[in-house]
Amino acid sequence: MVDKDELRQQMLDAFEGADYPINSPMDLVPALPNGPGTTFESDDFSMTAMELNTKLGGGDFPYDSAEAFVDDVMEQLEDQELV
Repeated sequence: MVDKDELRQQMLDAFEGADYPINSPMDLVPALPNGPGTTFESDDFSMTAMELNTKLGGGDFPYDSAEAFVDDVMEQLEDQELV
């Protein structure tokens, strides 16, 4: 079973270095340790930042903080039953 708290923390760690507010997913790329190939993993869940971008909706940009962005990502993952 996916550890949602662990997954959320991985995303916070990866996205917190972006210059907020962010207006599009491309604003996050420079902050990612491995660019779009940065992988988020927990148990049987594994998805790169690029895959997140393609599987999730466009988001509610702009986001003012990493917390707001990650909360939205996690909500979308749960809504699509991916976690």
